[in-house]
Amino acid sequence: MTSASETVSAPAAPTAAASPVRRTVHDRELVDPYAWLRADNWRDVMRDPSVLAPDIRDYLEAENAYAEAMSAGTTGLQEALFAELKGRIKEDDSTVPSPDGPYAYGIRFVEGAEHPLIVRTPREGGEEAVLLDANVEAEGKSYFRLGGVEHSFDHSILAWSADETGGELFTIRLRDLATGTDSAETIENTAGSLVWAADGKSLFYIQLDENHRPAKVLRHTLGTSSADDVLVYEEPDPGFFVGVGRTQSDRFIVIDTHDHETSEVYLIDALSPEATPQKVAPRLVEQEYDVEDGDDRLYILTNADGAEDFKIVTAPFDALGRENWRELVPHVPGRLILSMTVYKRHLVRLEREDGLPRIVIRELASGTEHAIAFDEEAYSLGLVGGYEYDTTNLRFSYSSMTTPGRVYDYDMTTRERTLRKQQEVPSGHDPALYATRRLHFTAPDGAEVPVSILYRRDTPIDGTAPCLLYGYGSYGITIPASFNTNFLSLVDRGFVYAIAHIRGGRDKGYHWYRDGRREKKTHTFTDFIAVAEGLVADGWAAPDRIVAQGGSAGGMLMGAIANMAPARFRGIVAEVPFVDVLNTMLDETLPLTPPEWPEWGNPIEDVEAFDRMHAYSPYDNVTDQAYPDMLVLAGVSDPRVTYWEPAKWVARLRATATNDPMILFKTNMDAGHGGASGRFKRLEEVALVQAFALAVTGAVDERLGS
Repeated sequence: MTSASETVSAPAAPTAAASPVRRTVHDRELVDPYAWLRADNWRDVMRDPSVLAPDIRDYLEAENAYAEAMSAGTTGLQEALFAELKGRIKEDDSTVPSPDGPYAYGIRFVEGAEHPLIVRTPREGGEEAVLLDANVEAEGKSYFRLGGVEHSFDHSILAWSADETGGELFTIRLRDLATGTDSAETIENTAGSLVWAADGKSLFYIQLDENHRPAKVLRHTLGTSSADDVLVYEEPDPGFFVGVGRTQSDRFIVIDTHDHETSEVYLIDALSPEATPQKVAPRLVEQEYDVEDGDDRLYILTNADGAEDFKIVTAPFDALGRENWRELVPHVPGRLILSMTVYKRHLVRLEREDGLPRIVIRELASGTEHAIAFDEEAYSLGLVGGYEYDTTNLRFSYSSMTTPGRVYDYDMTTRERTLRKQQEVPSGHDPALYATRRLHFTAPDGAEVPVSILYRRDTPIDGTAPCLLYGYGSYGITIPASFNTNFLSLVDRGFVYAIAHIRGGRDKGYHWYRDGRREKKTHTFTDFIAVAEGLVADGWAAPDRIVAQGGSAGGMLMGAIANMAPARFRGIVAEVPFVDVLNTMLDETLPLTPPEWPEWGNPIEDVEAFDRMHAYSPYDNVTDQAYPDMLVLAGVSDPRVTYWEPAKWVARLRATATNDPMILFKTNMDAGHGGASGRFKRLEEVALVQAFALAVTGAVDERLGS
């Protein structure tokens, strides 16, 4: 897999016909030469990819054929990488069973299987029962993804959902656990999540609207047709998405509606599923809140009243409005409260300070608190949800970039910690061979950007190493410094693997997010470039051997840095990249556009937002310059980043770049945003990405099976 300019016998790259579409917005002319790649029937394509227009399909398949031909020289390397990646997965793995009443529920895999088994075991001992074998359900399907799986309160019915196109359209089915058979009742066009009411007969779920948005909550009654399902809540604002869940106590069904900065919550008594939803507090712009309940009050996690990094307040059940909120855990600037769970006697919160997570447990009766934390420079910590409320047991997970995942049970009263599971790496893993570091590099405006590093201890840090630099930087999402066996194949071949915790995430608190969105979005891009430059300056990476990687909104980052600093990167991997930013944000019919306006701005109504996006939108800013080699991945039924965004971007890059870079564009014709389904099938895409990184940096090592 060498550069097209270096390959004498390389096949000709596909050429997309340019057919400019012109329009004027805010007195600015937009020219889109490849608008024809956007299918008019895109809604139908998400449900059935086979209905894609022949001319568009021909172009995508020509690109797939070109990518396959250009990467043929690394076939052996990809096969070796795939074998390594698969060899690090425990094929007959299982989760720690989670107790609920008379049973303990869990997930188990069998050797060679792509999909999980949903199982349960009598709590007092007995034989395991397989409730659902997703491998059986996936037979004969080119794509299959299991969605929500929930058993009824009386443990007699299993409600489960699955997506069979990659378009994130889930069908809900109901299984009688006494017979193991699904009823004739099915519910189509759902978001996949589902929640039982306490009566065991009522099921709440989210229905997608005609523009593929989760906009309605409906209630299904067992034994009836889905056509008779009752509308419980409908969100009138197309910029808000609706979710449904349940509090830890099982007392309330929770309906939450939100965009990226504002939320509103409704409660339904789980014992009275036909009751009218009760609003907790009216939505206020840029105020978020989430709820749990205790024995006598509601607990509310919120950023109200200037609590940028969030605080926890309480309210009595009979007076939930903001005027009755009373502070319990105060706001502390720089200490970001990420989530909370309320048990009968304890309040548990996951928070982050100085870039590192910790778990804090508060005894409700006394108000005393203690924390669970670890000593490594960079690590990941998470709460593992369970079914029970009246318990002193807390389950959490821990890993670092060198330490495989561990699951602990923790007694919140005695503070005793019990290791329940440690991630096994069948092919072997010696943490002592690796090192992880937490570094900081200075952005152009002086901000200190954290970076998590993984490398082998025997890798020379002398400015010669190849580097894979990963970034995301949007929606407040933090990329954890967690263990991932996939990166060991690169690190074992001399790579330094780095995660840039750039602005737009919440790695350093909520202000880190605010400082990387809307009018400050370019901080995300300049932070990433500064990290690349810092890695070179401090000897962590060779100046001509950095490969950048990002997906979805991180793919937009890849497009932006390709335009802004193409010489800094030897290669770029853009997975399902959000690169046609302006055209997408101008199209309010697309699934994610209205909910995205708080993140990026609304270019339809705001000329400043239009000009800002126009200045950085990767597709609109491809220019006459040399570009690095690229690997671009897409999914034909993707409802989040539609396939035509990367297709148009690649076409424009091919027509504009001055240096004939190798651009490989591969569209999965059977999948959507998440790529191939199945735990092993997905590894083929990982192997392709890693083979690309190894090839373009010249890091192929025959001693390691390449």
